[in-house]
Amino acid sequence: MSVRRTLAILRKEFRHIFRDLRLFFLVTGSPAFLLFLLAHLFVLDIQQVEMAVWDMDRSVRSRQMVATLTADGEFRVQAWVHSYSELEPLLRTGRVDCGLVIPGGFARQQESGRPATVEAIVDGSDPIAAIQAVASLSKRVSALTPGPTHSPPLLIDVRSEAWYNPALKSLVSMVPGLAAIVLCMPALALALALTREKEIGSFESLIATPVRGAEYLLGKLGAYLACGLLGVLPVWLVAVLYFQVPFRGHVLLYLALSAVYFLAEMGFSLIVANFVRNQQTAMLLVLTAFFVPSFFIAGLILPVDTHNILSMLVSYALPATHFVAISRGVFLKGIGPAPLQMHILLLLGMGLGGLLLSLLLFRKRLG
Repeated sequence: MSVRRTLAILRKEFRHIFRDLRLFFLVTGSPAFLLFLLAHLFVLDIQQVEMAVWDMDRSVRSRQMVATLTADGEFRVQAWVHSYSELEPLLRTGRVDCGLVIPGGFARQQESGRPATVEAIVDGSDPIAAIQAVASLSKRVSALTPGPTHSPPLLIDVRSEAWYNPALKSLVSMVPGLAAIVLCMPALALALALTREKEIGSFESLIATPVRGAEYLLGKLGAYLACGLLGVLPVWLVAVLYFQVPFRGHVLLYLALSAVYFLAEMGFSLIVANFVRNQQTAMLLVLTAFFVPSFFIAGLILPVDTHNILSMLVSYALPATHFVAISRGVFLKGIGPAPLQMHILLLLGMGLGGLLLSLLLFRKRLG
């Protein structure tokens, strides 16, 4: 493999992108434009709430309340904590959806006939799930009884607090999530570029050159990946400046993780281009695989259902599922790569696997 020939393909593709204004807009400007349009469309039940409990009372009544709340499995205790500093990283990394804080004197207040206050702390980066979790918790707590079936309900006042998105605004959560969908445009552009050369006949000229398949594909991939990263910046600006979404992470980290996401999507585009010969089919396949399913099963609107194995496997096969979690984590929680390593490794595996498979399948011949 010749680095010089690979760079020649790269330069040629850059020239083509920058000379064709429609293609340049598709790769760099269309993600921000789509984000601007789609975010206005998003201005619905959770299966299970993972909960961390801080029981400062440690009484029989407090333990009975937790046991009753978790009896049917909708609320499940994932961890027992002893401070807010222990609870905070669990919410940041997504290990729990809700924190239940039972203050000291909980049982004493109930025995005296006064309302006992408990605190629910939810992850506001997913406001739909947070609102449902608080509503479900409040409903369950209000129906608790201290003993026999006909006993009067306990007087418990639930005070809720949302972290990372205190106002529980849908746009604050939806905009970073939608970035995963609109950033599929560079992968679409790559698939169209590869199939266009077969469609218009310029691929026939390539067959007569000494350029190898690896040099051709890597040159194309490098050009569209670089231009895709250029398109991340307008998306970031629209999210932060227009929609006023707080950005608590590092821009360079977000760009690096976006590059991993592009690699995963473009690996699929390279495979598609090996089997189809016209742009219309390539566009249909890429949009069907990335754009449409990502709205419904990638965790954008509702959390990924991890209790249905088949549903979870389908969701995790989508690169957008992992970038929704990455984008919200970096934007709203300011977390680094360590808590996101599972999503990053899966995206890298998809990207490198797709690239390797496309290199094995590529042939410099027609038909």
